[in-house]
Amino acid sequence: MNQAQWMEEALALAAAAAAEGEAPVGAVIVDGEGRIIGRGRNRRESGDPLGHAELIAIAEAARAVGGWRLEGTTMVVTLEPCAMCAGALVNARVSKLLFAAFDPKAGFCGSLGNLVQDARLNHRLEVEGGFMEERSRDLLQAFFRELRQRDRTERWQSG
Repeated sequence: MNQAQWMEEALALAAAAAAEGEAPVGAVIVDGEGRIIGRGRNRRESGDPLGHAELIAIAEAARAVGGWRLEGTTMVVTLEPCAMCAGALVNARVSKLLFAAFDPKAGFCGSLGNLVQDARLNHRLEVEGGFMEERSRDLLQAFFRELRQRDRTERWQSG
């Protein structure tokens, strides 16, 4: 598999999250051989504040390798990780981050800050942002447009 195929898998996970009423974010972790060893999609609306796609993928990858160190792996995710997820990537020792859409309101891998490349930390990731950005941005915008429309309709019908 290649980067585009990995991102396609992450986008499919994001679409599945959207179908469940979750923000459409999907993530995969790929080992050094190019195999997907962890998958995640957002699950916060089910009541788990830690239900971010990245954290779910990290946990699954750690189970797959039998330990917490994910050196030599790449995270591929549809949206720039937040500060919590960026910290988890550093602590799990993921080697590379490839993300699609930048997140100017919460992204912490280049937008609001850059935790994953902070020289004060004992581990830093290689980062590439904007890969297949348009596809991810379109999915996110469509989801939130529908959510706003649904909210307006519900307010109008109840008012």
